[in-house]
Order: sequence, then C-alpha cells, then structure tokens
Amino acid sequence: MAEKEKIERKCFACKIIFGVCLAMTIGLLVAGFSVPPPGVIDGSVLKGAGILFAFAALAWGMHAIELGYDLRLAKGDASIEVHNE
Repeated sequence: MAEKEKIERKCFACKIIFGVCLAMTIGLLVAGFSVPPPGVIDGSVLKGAGILFAFAALAWGMHAIELGYDLRLAKGDASIEVHNE
C-alpha cells in the first residue's frame, strides 16, 4: 500500500473521530441549556464536556502532524510541542 493511501486513511479516521466528538459535545451543550436541571449540576458534567473537547482537539492535532505541521498545545503553565522535521 502506498504511503499516501495510508495517510489518507488515517486522515479519514481523524475526521470521523472529530465528527463524533463534535456531535456529542454539541448534543450535551444543547441538552444542558434546554433541559432544566433537577438539582445541583455536578462538576463531573463540566469535566466530561471538557474531555470531549480534548479528544476533538487531539484528533485534529494528529491530522495536522500527518500533514507536516507543527503542533503546540498549552494550558496554563503546561505546554506540549511536536515538531515535524
């Protein structure tokens, strides 16, 4: 199998992962605004939405690396950098 076909398959998988994470995140946000909470909203709900955003960001990061771009993720004092050389 040619190298280009392998990259195209990986890119397609990244797009699928991103789409699923994005759809779930939008669904949770819409449900969160449209359904009144029966009580106090637990912090784990916010953490769950944050994790979904993180998976979507990582999927696009993998795609960018495969295309030859550099990747830099930063949150507060922590940062991750991946360089393609």
